[in-house]
Formats: sequence, structure tokens, C-alpha cells
Amino acid sequence: MTSTQASHPSVKADAYTGDFTHRLAQVADTVETFLVDLLGPTLQAGEIARPPRLMEAMRHAVLGGGKRLRPFLAIETARMLGGAEDAALAAGAGVELVHCYSLVHDDLPAMDDDDLRRGKPTVHKAYDEATAILVGDALQTLAFEVTADPRWQPDPAIRAELVLGLARASGLGGMVGGQLLDLSAEGRFGPATMDIDDTLRMQAMKTGAILAFSVEAGALVGGANADERAALLRYGKALGQAFQVADDILDREASPEAMGKATGKDKDAGKATLVDRLGLDGARAECDRLVALCEEAVAPWGDRAQVLKDAARFTVARKA
Repeated sequence: MTSTQASHPSVKADAYTGDFTHRLAQVADTVETFLVDLLGPTLQAGEIARPPRLMEAMRHAVLGGGKRLRPFLAIETARMLGGAEDAALAAGAGVELVHCYSLVHDDLPAMDDDDLRRGKPTVHKAYDEATAILVGDALQTLAFEVTADPRWQPDPAIRAELVLGLARASGLGGMVGGQLLDLSAEGRFGPATMDIDDTLRMQAMKTGAILAFSVEAGALVGGANADERAALLRYGKALGQAFQVADDILDREASPEAMGKATGKDKDAGKATLVDRLGLDGARAECDRLVALCEEAVAPWGDRAQVLKDAARFTVARKA
């Protein structure tokens, strides 16, 4: 990235006033600016060309949508610990790129076969399947390039931990493995049944691992010690589980217009959800329990953890 591209709005925010949605939007704008620069036309070190169609499709997949909750968690965790904000922004952007790649691939006909994402055509509908596959591939590799770039994180030990953590959270033992378990639960590879423990394991991998790593990335950038990292990992795991349960509830109750994508497909496809296992009331009670675990995990930071507490509440109260 050029020196001009490296200059972007600071992620510093005014003193927290309890207006969580304003804070989330403020950080999302900063993340968006970073991603716009990252996906611009300028060649970067070691690149031969940036094919225009690929870049256009990557921007379609990444820009102009999403709450940016994952980079928000990385940035706010680092901020709570007094970590370098530019490093947290880059680490969070790396996680967001992995998340966006996963959405592009999840939407493909061979996977969830969705036509809409964030209120606009999915990449394979706006372009074609081959382009969508390559967009996912390019976003995944770009995520690791950003995470490993020393201009954002000068400490090589922290860079190595960030890359390792992102790989584990997004790979076969995390997001990708969880996606395979989710497909298996549909009966694609033969008869399959999943009890509550199986469902929790699948969700912890498919959705929870990346969300938990977002918090861990902020902890790494913020220089958390072993006990602090353990507490923040508890927070991240509970938050990831709460996010998925809330998502399952929204899939049953929210309109496609509110969600910006088709709803009700999980039930139709026979996907394993805690709503099926616990019922809607039981799922809501589970969300409350998980929020309490999140708040307990970050209690040692007192008022400095208020944003993270509010993030947990937002996760289960969101309408889209």
C-alpha cells in the first residue's frame, strides 16, 4: 500500500457516552475507509496487475454494507487495553476480509444458494460463479497479507500470533470445518442427526471462532497478559455463541427486507439450530445467559469495558 493509502482516519473516538450505535457506526466508517483504500486500483508491492473485473467484484462483496462488528470488537478490545489503534484497525480489517470471503462462498449455488446479501445481488448473481470463487480466494489471501504487514504491526511476534490465530479460527478446525458440519446436518452426505452438543460445536466453529478471534486480536494488539487473554477469550466465545443463537432467531422472525437476504431458509434446509432444539423462548433465555457470561468475563475492567458489554447486548437485541 502506498504512503498516501497508509494515511486514513484515526479510529480514536470521543469519550464513550453510552450511545453504542453511534460508536459502532463511527468505527464502521473508519473500517470502510481502510477497506476502500485497500481495494483501490493502485498496484501494491509484488503485484503485477489488479484485474479490473476481479477488483470490481471484490469491492461489490466488501464495501457499502455490514455492521463491521468483527473489526469493531478488535478495535474496542485493543482500545480498552491501551493498544495501538492503527494495528487494531488492520487486524480487524483482516478478520473482516475473511468474513466477507466466507459470505461470498456461502452464497454460491453449491453451498447456501442465495441471491441476495446485504440487500444487493450476491457476487455470483452480479457477476458469475467463477468470478465469485476467485473473489473469495482473493479476499482470503488479502486478509493474511494485511494481517502480516509490518507497517501496521511492527512486532514480529504479535504478527505471527495474529496470523496463526486467524488461520486457526477460519480454517478446518474453525469456520470452514463448521461449514462442513452444517452441510452435513442438512443430510447432504447421508443421514445425519445433531443433538444440542453437536449443534453447539458446529456453531462454535462456523460462526463463533472468527468472532472470538476478533476479540483475541484486540487482546494481542493491546498487550494483554495471560489472565487477561483468558478472560477475553471467555467473552469472545460467549459472544460468538450468542451471535449465532440470535441469528437463528432472526432467521425465523425477521423479514427479508430487514435482513437484506432471504430468511426462513435454515428451517427449510433442515439446518441444525438451537431454536429447533430449545424453542424460541429457550433460545432467547440462552441469549440472556450468554450475555451475562460476557459481562462477567470483562467485569475486571470496570467502566472501560462498557463498550464490550454493550456489544454483547447489541448482538442479541439486533433486528438485522
